[in-house]
Amino acid sequence: MTKNEIIEKVKELIAAPSCNAEVKSAAEAYLAKQDKTAADALIKVLETHVNSIDETIALANSDMGKNIFGAEQAANMVKLGNELKAKGEKYCFCPASQAGSKIYENKEALA
Repeated sequence: MTKNEIIEKVKELIAAPSCNAEVKSAAEAYLAKQDKTAADALIKVLETHVNSIDETIALANSDMGKNIFGAEQAANMVKLGNELKAKGEKYCFCPASQAGSKIYENKEALA
């Protein structure tokens, strides 16, 4: 990925409705500075906040997930998660995790 492509992914991450405040703050700081310190901070946050497909399936399949998303939506998420996992997907299918995983997988282009 080129630096410009990474910047576009960072912007997608910030705009994602599923992006939490800590990730958004680190991503905005990276866009403002685009230096090694900001890149390292963003990478560190992504390491802890980009969910795996297994974590997503487990959450959606749990009582907590059913309370958060509703039983029908949670069941749909489990189904979709299992379908994507069978196709080789490693990360959660939410927009924030999808953008974040692409950034993390191409972290060398951040600096």
